[in-house]
Amino acid sequence: MQNETIISDNRSYTVCTDDAPQYLLIQPADKRELGHIDAEVGHIKQLTDKPFLFAAFEVTDWNSELSPWEAPPVFGNEAFGSGAGETAAYIEQKLLPDIIRRYSLKEDIPVVLGGYSLAGLFALWAGYTSERFAAVAGVSPSVWFPGWQDFISGRSPKAKRIYLSLGRKEEKVRNQVMAAVGDNIRRQYEILRSRGFDVTLEWNDGNHFTEPDLRTAKGFARCIEQN
Repeated sequence: MQNETIISDNRSYTVCTDDAPQYLLIQPADKRELGHIDAEVGHIKQLTDKPFLFAAFEVTDWNSELSPWEAPPVFGNEAFGSGAGETAAYIEQKLLPDIIRRYSLKEDIPVVLGGYSLAGLFALWAGYTSERFAAVAGVSPSVWFPGWQDFISGRSPKAKRIYLSLGRKEEKVRNQVMAAVGDNIRRQYEILRSRGFDVTLEWNDGNHFTEPDLRTAKGFARCIEQN
């Protein structure tokens, strides 16, 4: 695969691409995740034989850029901002057009947005608010987030496919807000299934920090294979 890092609109993003990609995969990533992109892309290629372009863009203020609305701290002292709208606008108005132009992709190439943890929640939120994404993958998503259950109760996703996953030990934590993640993801899955959406819920071994690269790769691959 071709691999390069590009600076565009004051942001960097890393691209790994097959020849003639049929799918465009987008992931918000912090510095740690960017350091493991090759491993994640390798996992995706082991899970699907369909050609794709993978692009991970750097997120420097995690709690602000990926949060759909303001919320108080749940752990530590850092509160959550409301930058998800700006981040989604960057993806749709800057990142996607730039990638499509640089790599001569079709304008209607299926776009899959995926992410891990709060980036997974962001991907799900974007799947509810934007028509640009064919599928979204919320991998170990922060569905414990204050107000999330109210948000999904009155809305239906615009994305055609939704992938959800969680580690079996993630709900077994002392923090009572975060411990709700298991019941919340089960509820979201049941809501989506009852409304006839193409939704998958996959359970993984381990806690929130177990094999994030492989888990995210599984989400992207499932979205591609079910397209």
